[in-house]
Amino acid sequence: MSDKKQKKPGFFYCVGLMLGKSVSKTLKNDISERVIQIYENKPKGAEVIKLLKAEKAKEKNRKNKNKWRNRRWGTLLFINLLFVVSYFFDMSVLEGALTASRFMGFHMADLNSALQITLASKMILINLVIGFVTVLIMWIIFGGRTFCSWVCPYHLIAEFAEFIHLKLAQKGIVSDHAFNRKVRTVFYIVFLLLAFLTGYTVFEVISPTGILSRALIYGPTFVLLWVVFLLMIEILYSRRMWCRYVCPIGLTYGFVGIFSIFRVNYNINDCLHEGDCRKVCLVPHVLEWTIKNRSFNENQELGPDCTRCGACVDICPTNSLTFKFKGISREKYPCNDPEPKNNKQKIKVDKK
Repeated sequence: MSDKKQKKPGFFYCVGLMLGKSVSKTLKNDISERVIQIYENKPKGAEVIKLLKAEKAKEKNRKNKNKWRNRRWGTLLFINLLFVVSYFFDMSVLEGALTASRFMGFHMADLNSALQITLASKMILINLVIGFVTVLIMWIIFGGRTFCSWVCPYHLIAEFAEFIHLKLAQKGIVSDHAFNRKVRTVFYIVFLLLAFLTGYTVFEVISPTGILSRALIYGPTFVLLWVVFLLMIEILYSRRMWCRYVCPIGLTYGFVGIFSIFRVNYNINDCLHEGDCRKVCLVPHVLEWTIKNRSFNENQELGPDCTRCGACVDICPTNSLTFKFKGISREKYPCNDPEPKNNKQKIKVDKK
């Protein structure tokens, strides 16, 4: 047994993951004895292959295999088209655009846009505060970066660009060029400084989210060429480059995700560690828990960078990944109570 006091990951741990640290470097390689026993009793070798084939055979026959993807696409299209319909028919339902809007006359403001405007104007505007607080409460409930996958129009078309990229990669025409995730933090700071120093919301000019939202509602302009340029980079050079390595919107909502009560929960008992979930994930670092010997606890929540897109939930052959509302279920979460207080033992993390 290890006498070493366990480090309980909290707020700064979650922030560290989001800003570029990895699970394997952040954790102290200490996990509970219960988890060690589960790992030791898991099937190995040929037995794993046999079980995996059986589970995937069941998956082929399962109806609605893309349940959460279909729900997400439907929600995203509905919200964005509601802006269009409201504008076209001059209805006071959902006015404005994703950057700033009014729902039934009540102000709403994108969190990142509100931050940029406040820094640029160096003023606190009451309507902006109302809109900021409203949206903040909403995403604390529904999951921070849920905005990215369930609302952002760029996310949807970037999914199709990713599909093309993967097809080209299979044929050896292109290859993925990954960047250090800390680059996004640098961009985040740069855009905030530019807003403060120039008095102008520079990011809003190049944000594909805002560009697409306004184009859908008010009609296309030449700035859509910038969006096409970003998509071509993602198709030919770096998979999901904008969302993974640049976009400050995702990072802003990621901070909200630290406190969100809506999570994706990972249970290690039936997991075969085949890695399908990490292959489909926009932010695969949040699924490092699913690598064998990485999990602290029997149940782990995914980190705040998780977009709650449901791709991992849809593809998991053993239902080891599920959506949970924190406080309703009894599972413990690594950003609050990562492991039992007793029966701790130190083991080496599998680096493979």
